[in-house]
Amino acid sequence: MCTFTASKEKKMSKRYTITAALPYTNGPIHIGHLAGVYVPADIYARYKRLTGNDVAFICGSDEHGVPITIKAKKEGVTPQQIVDRYHKIIKDSFEVFGITFDNYSRTSAKIHHDTASEFFKTLYDKNEFVEEVSEQLYDAEANQFLADRFVVGTCPKCGNEESYGDQCENCGTSHNATDLINPKSAITGNVPTLKETKHWFLPLNKHEQFLKDWILEGHKKDWKPNVYGQVKSWIDDGLRPRAVTRDLDWGIPVPVPGGEGKVLYVWFDAPIGYISATKEWAAREGKDWEPYWKDEDTKLVHFIGKDNIVFHCIIFPAMLKAEGSYILPDNVPANEFLNLEGNKLSTSKNWAVWLPEYLQDFPDKQDVLRYALTANAPETKDNDFTWKDFQARNNNELVAIFGNFINRVVVLTNKYYNGIVPTPSDFSTIDEETLAAIKAYPSVLESSIERYRFREASQELMNLARLGNKYLADEEPWKLVKTDEDRTKTIMFVALQIASALATLSEPFLPFTSTKLKNILNLSSEELQTSWSEITSKEILLPANHTIGKAELLFSKIEDSEIQAQLDKLEASKKANEAANKVVEPQKDTITFDDFTKLDLRVGTILEAEKMPKAKKLLVLKVDTGIDVRTIVSGIAESFTAEEVVGKKVTVLVNLAPRALRGVESEGMILMTETPEGKLVFVNPDDTTIGNGLQIS
Repeated sequence: MCTFTASKEKKMSKRYTITAALPYTNGPIHIGHLAGVYVPADIYARYKRLTGNDVAFICGSDEHGVPITIKAKKEGVTPQQIVDRYHKIIKDSFEVFGITFDNYSRTSAKIHHDTASEFFKTLYDKNEFVEEVSEQLYDAEANQFLADRFVVGTCPKCGNEESYGDQCENCGTSHNATDLINPKSAITGNVPTLKETKHWFLPLNKHEQFLKDWILEGHKKDWKPNVYGQVKSWIDDGLRPRAVTRDLDWGIPVPVPGGEGKVLYVWFDAPIGYISATKEWAAREGKDWEPYWKDEDTKLVHFIGKDNIVFHCIIFPAMLKAEGSYILPDNVPANEFLNLEGNKLSTSKNWAVWLPEYLQDFPDKQDVLRYALTANAPETKDNDFTWKDFQARNNNELVAIFGNFINRVVVLTNKYYNGIVPTPSDFSTIDEETLAAIKAYPSVLESSIERYRFREASQELMNLARLGNKYLADEEPWKLVKTDEDRTKTIMFVALQIASALATLSEPFLPFTSTKLKNILNLSSEELQTSWSEITSKEILLPANHTIGKAELLFSKIEDSEIQAQLDKLEASKKANEAANKVVEPQKDTITFDDFTKLDLRVGTILEAEKMPKAKKLLVLKVDTGIDVRTIVSGIAESFTAEEVVGKKVTVLVNLAPRALRGVESEGMILMTETPEGKLVFVNPDDTTIGNGLQIS
C-alpha cells in the first residue's frame, strides 16, 4: 500500500485580528455587501482557524451615520428605532448565512461610546488635533449644518452630479462638503449658505511622510493594485486636515470642553468599533483584548469595499499612529463593486438582492450564493451578478461536478460494500498520482487564499472534485466490479480519500456543504477528524472498514421558474421605482372657457392601422369620426401593434389643422393617458382608468 509523505514541520500558530466593514443599520445586507466584504472575510477567517491560528473575527453595526438619521426622518421615527430594527435583521441574517464572526457588536453599545470617547480624549490631550473655526454649509430652513449626506452636489474630481458631502460613490473620492460644486441640501433642496462653526481636525498632512513610507514603500508589492493605486493617488494629491467632529444630534458626543452640540464624525467613530467589539468579545471569553491590537506579532487585516479604502488606509492608520500604542493593518484587501443584471446596485432604487429575502426564497442554499459570489468576485474590477449565472454555477458546477462526484462515490460504496470503506490492494500509477494530487491541494489553496485570491481558490477546490470525477470516469469501477474485485476496492478506496479531503477543504468556501459531507462520511469521531495540514501528512484520511452513511444530495438543481421569479421581482422593483420617480409635467398656462369650447372632440373608431415605414413610434390610422373617415398619424407604435388597435374606440380632436408627418397628412389627434404604472391607454367613454393626465398622440 502506498503511504502519504511525511508532513513538513508544523507552522507556529499566529494571532490574527480580522475585521469586516461595519454595515450601516439603515437597511438589510445585499449581495454587493456579501461579495465585496463578508464572504471573502469569512473564507479567510475560517481558513485561518482551520490552519491552527488564533483568530478574532470582528464586525458590528455602524449606527451613527447620517443615512440613519435621513431614514428616520423619512419614516417619522427616531434614529434609535431604525438602528434597533436593522441591527437585529443584519445580525440574524449573517448568522443564518453562516458568517462566523467571533463578535458582532454595535456602535450604540456603551463599551463603544466609552472606547471612542477615550480614544478622542487621548489624541486631544496629546495635541494631535487642530481646532478651527471654519465656514460650513448650512440650511437655514432646516436650521442645521449639512454634514456628509445631508448635502449633495457635483464631485470636484469626476463631475458626478450626485456626490455626497463626504464621499463620491462614483469615483470613491473622499472630500469635505464645502468641496462640492453646486451643493444642495438633501433635506429641503435649498442652496445652502456658509456659516461659521468650530470643529476639531486630524492634520493628515502631519502624517504624510509616515504614510508614504509605510504604504508607498512598505506595501507596494503585497497590497492589491486597486488599493495601492487609490491610496497613492490620494497621497500624491497632498493630504489636508480632516474634520473629526460634526454638528449633529445623533452620534457620540464630543467629550471635551466646547464640544456641546457636536458628535464624533462617523468615520472617526466607526473604525474604533473594531477595537470596542474586540474588547467586548475578550471580556465575554475571559481573554485579554490588547494583544489583538497592540502586539506586533498580531496580523491585522481589514476586509472592505473600495469606497472605504481611504478611511482604512489613510485616516484610521493616521489615528492609530497618532495614538501611539496600536499596530497598523498588515493588509486591506478591498474588492471592487458588484453590479446586478447590468446595472449598479442601488439601495434607494431597490435594485438589489437582499440577503433576508434570498434566505427566505432559497432557505437551504446559503452555499450556492457563497459559491456564486466567490466564483464571480469583483476582486480586480467591477463584476456583474446575474440570476442566470447563479443558476449555471449551481446546476453546472455544484450539482454536476461536486455533488455528482460525492453522490457516485457514496452510492457505489453502499451498493458494493454496504457502506464499508474497502481495503485497497496495490496502487497503480494513476492511484499514486491521484493520492499525491490530494496531498498537494492544501498548499494550492493556501497559495491563493494568502494572496486574497478567493475566486481562484474556489476554482481550485472545484478542480479537486473534477479530479474525482475524472478518476472515476477513467477507472470505471462499475465495469470492473464484475471482473476484478480487488481493483474495484482500490478504486473506491482512493475515491473516498478524495471525498474526505473535499469535506475538510470545502469548509471555508461551502461550510454547510462541508458539514453535510462530513455527516455523510460519518466523520464525527475525533480520530477521524482531519485538519487542513493533515491532508498533506496523514497516511490515510478515511480508513478501511470505516462505515459511511447513506447518500444524500449535497445540491439540488435550480429550475428556470425559480430564476424567472427573481427576474420578475427585479422588474417589478424597476417599474415601481420608475413610477415613484416619474417627473410630473407642471400645469400649463391657464386657458379660458372660450378657449376650451373651441376644441371639437369626437368619439371615433379605428378602422385600419399600419406601421409607418422607417419610423419607430408612428402608426398610420384610418379613423371613423362619425362625420367622416380620416387619416391620423399617431405616435403610439411603441405601446401598441397595428393589429391590436383596429376596432378600438378613441377620442379624437377633429378640428386641429392638418399636418404632414413623413409625407402623410394627419387630420387630427388622438387623446391618450397613462396609468399610475406608466402604461399608455386610450381615452374613450368606456375607459374608467384613472390616468396621469391627457396626452395628445
